[in-house]
Amino acid sequence: MAQGAAYAGRVPLTVAELDETELIARFAPRLPRGVRTPVGTGDDAAVLRFDRGDAVVTTDVLVEDHHFRRRWSSGADVGWRAAMQNLADVAAMGAVPRSLVVSLVMPPDLPVDWVIDLADGLAQACAPHEVGVVGGDLSAGPSVMVSVTALGELDGVAPVLRSGARAGDQVACAGTLGRAAAGFALLELADSGVVLPDSVKGLVGAFRRPTPPLGAGVDAARSGATAMLDLSDGLLRDAGRVARASGVGIELSSRLLGPEAEALQEAAEIAGIAEMDWVLGGGEDHGLLATFPASAALPAEFRRIGRVRDAVGHAVTIDGEPPSVRVGWDHFSG
Repeated sequence: MAQGAAYAGRVPLTVAELDETELIARFAPRLPRGVRTPVGTGDDAAVLRFDRGDAVVTTDVLVEDHHFRRRWSSGADVGWRAAMQNLADVAAMGAVPRSLVVSLVMPPDLPVDWVIDLADGLAQACAPHEVGVVGGDLSAGPSVMVSVTALGELDGVAPVLRSGARAGDQVACAGTLGRAAAGFALLELADSGVVLPDSVKGLVGAFRRPTPPLGAGVDAARSGATAMLDLSDGLLRDAGRVARASGVGIELSSRLLGPEAEALQEAAEIAGIAEMDWVLGGGEDHGLLATFPASAALPAEFRRIGRVRDAVGHAVTIDGEPPSVRVGWDHFSG
């Protein structure tokens, strides 16, 4: 069949017509899995099996004017974010981050100082966790793109997948909710001329430099977590991923989420939105969402925010009702 013949007589589907999950479902089954991959695509990281123990590997990319804007963030801020979003994916599997490989695409007019700042930001994020940046690649392109591949070690524990939650489990999270999304919204307001009070500038910092609770992933795995993932795309969307992968429903409690919303009230008044929209729909804090058996003591970094129920009705509910806010970030459908 001639190339393109399959499209004869119809308009080709574009990626904007699918959400991220639907797009992955179309191409992922075509990819070879390999013989040393007990866990492939579908979780925060793949698992690689070696004779001396299992490792995890994950990759992510930051694209200028899609994930960041240079007028908002320094090279060091971008380096920090690029590292942390990948380290959080390793932690979400219950693994210890060990190394990063970083590739950088850049336009020819990019100042060298920006590249040096990027390296400094990577180092600032990685060094406290004894993570090395061990290689990468450089290429020219029309805008800045930073691609990071992270490797981690499971250190004798089983990987925690998205698919292990069971009805009756506790739902818990570690880290913050909604702060990075609030920071993003405030930066957009500042672009339009709004002067931000000093009292909310910490939220801008949360967007520029998220601080995932990396050690909480190993603690969760050792405490019997049944499912876990990195909260990168918003609580509702990511909780829905756990629900679908596990074949269960997840019920969140607005009462337990209340303290998160209270911390965002001033910024929400400035932005003219409900603070709970950020808590439920905002991503990029890179906290961890996990489920634990009902009788389990939660690790110190985690707090209970709901429960796992049978898969009846909506995948995720709040106080028993379907959510009324936007469900979170999607790269293609918005």
